[in-house]
Amino acid sequence: MRQTWRWFGPKDLCSIDDITQVGATGVVSALHHIPNGIIWSPEEIAQRRAEIATRKDGSPSGLTWDVVESLPVSEDIKKQKNDWREHVANYKISLRHLAEARIEVICYNFMPVLDWTRTDLRYSLPNGASCMRFDINDFAAFDIHVLARPGASADYTNAMADEAERRFSRLDDAGRKQLARNVTMGLPGSTESMTLDDVRLHLAEYDGISRDRLRANFVDFLDEVVPVAEDLGLRLCCHPDDPPFALLGLPRVMSTEADYKYILDAIDSPANGMTLCSGSLGARPDNDLPGMMDRLGDRVHFLHLRNVKRDTDDVIGSFFEAEHLDGDTDMVALIAAIVREEKRRRDTGRADHSIPMRPDHGQDILDDLGRRYQPGYPTIGRMKGLAELRGVFRAFEHAQHGL
Repeated sequence: MRQTWRWFGPKDLCSIDDITQVGATGVVSALHHIPNGIIWSPEEIAQRRAEIATRKDGSPSGLTWDVVESLPVSEDIKKQKNDWREHVANYKISLRHLAEARIEVICYNFMPVLDWTRTDLRYSLPNGASCMRFDINDFAAFDIHVLARPGASADYTNAMADEAERRFSRLDDAGRKQLARNVTMGLPGSTESMTLDDVRLHLAEYDGISRDRLRANFVDFLDEVVPVAEDLGLRLCCHPDDPPFALLGLPRVMSTEADYKYILDAIDSPANGMTLCSGSLGARPDNDLPGMMDRLGDRVHFLHLRNVKRDTDDVIGSFFEAEHLDGDTDMVALIAAIVREEKRRRDTGRADHSIPMRPDHGQDILDDLGRRYQPGYPTIGRMKGLAELRGVFRAFEHAQHGL
């Protein structure tokens, strides 16, 4: 695995100098300040590459920009409305500019309206650490009572709806506003954090778009951009839904192995691949992460390794971000499957035999607790996760060589 680190640009509290010390050899970044649907210019791409390559004192960092995360797919493209054709054309141009900069791996997602969704960004753990949490009852309280989406209560069990009402009634005005901020918070560095009215507007525009229609729109998008990516030698990799089940009455189409198989088969190209995020997919008990790596591994172009601990074994339920080796996903078994796939690639002469991986998310521990990093992205918590993952990987590497 090529060990990488997510960096949100010069405003990130974790600096390039910090990254050189944690042991990562590559960086995962994006031009978060550019609105979705707008072309990424060669000048903007070159500036980000230079920022990654340079330490504060002007000396070379030794780091390279290995993965784009994300080149966003606009809501217009997902809905096939408004300026979607122009946005697809711009996406192709951005791909060409990235290829000219020799960046080959492009991560994106196809989640409607909300990207990753959490209800608590600083959930306290018994040991004093904090992490992100998704609580289905709190989300129901937001959906039914804060957003007041028409018909929302029908999407939850009676027990969930009753608990949501109790929780909402206990929140004061500040608590209700905080819950709304947590749920609608955009990606760190994003230009597209949303108000409640923004969410309502998007929901109205998705009215009548079924799961089958959204998936067809996805295939149409890939039919346009994958041939371009293949010609340019790029590897596109879709991130799974997070959480991997429907929210706000919206369809989601990348939540299970069957979802990925459908999309990978629909556009059968080495340029059409998967970001295997063990945390997102691991929030569903019916997703077998090591098995998915074994069965779909030849199309896995990027790895997010993190863990979650589920409250129940329900498909739709609550979870929190666990330590990397201690959640409900068997991370050791998953890394073993990754090592097997990388060996298969080496044996067949694939140039991309070393799959880029980043330690995804992390718990706020030690000095992280006072720094107030972007939720999910503390330096020490991620560094601890990277060290644990690296140790497991090294052990399998040694075993593979008979040492």
